[in-house]
Amino acid sequence: MKKPVSATAEKALKLRESVKKKKPSFVRQESWRYKRLSESWRRPRGLDNKMRRKIKGWPPTVNVGYRGPKATRGLHPSGYKEVLAYNTKDLEEIDPKTQAIRIAHTVGKRKRAKILVEARKRKITILNLKEVKEVVEEKELTEEKEKEEKLKKEKVEEVAETEKPKQKQKKKRKRRARKQ
Repeated sequence: MKKPVSATAEKALKLRESVKKKKPSFVRQESWRYKRLSESWRRPRGLDNKMRRKIKGWPPTVNVGYRGPKATRGLHPSGYKEVLAYNTKDLEEIDPKTQAIRIAHTVGKRKRAKILVEARKRKITILNLKEVKEVVEEKELTEEKEKEEKLKKEKVEEVAETEKPKQKQKKKRKRRARKQ
C-alpha cells in the first residue's frame, strides 16, 4: 500500500488503534437483564439511573475522553480519506495522494467495472476492491466454461460425422380399441 500520510498522521493512526483497544464496548442499560433490549447504545436519561450517575460497578457511559486523535477522525485505517463513488464523474474531483474511493453498493457490475478502469488510469486507491475482483473472476470463469462447452460440442459433432451410427427402426404400437 502507498503511504499517503505524514509521520505525525501515521503516529496518530497508531495512537487511535491503541485507544480503540482500551475503549470498552458500550452497552445499553439493563440490556443484560432483558432479552427484549438490544445491546446497542442508548443514553441513560433516568433521574435515578445508576449508569447516568456513573456509580461504581455499573458499565461505563460514552464519554469525550474515549475519542480518538483529531488528526485521524474520518480517516480509513490505511490513512486515506474515504470518498463514495457512484460513477466515473466522481473520480475527477479526487486527489489520489490523500483520498481513496469506496464504490457504492448500489452500483451495478457494468458501471463498477468502468469505475475500476478509470481509477486505475488515475492511480486512485479503491478500498472495496475485493468485491470488484470477485466480479471480474466470475466473468472469466463464465467465459472459460462457455469455451469448454463450445469445444465439447465441436468434438461431438466431429465424432458424429465420422461414425454415423445406424438408424434404429421404430416399432409401431398396436392400439387397442377402448371399450365404452
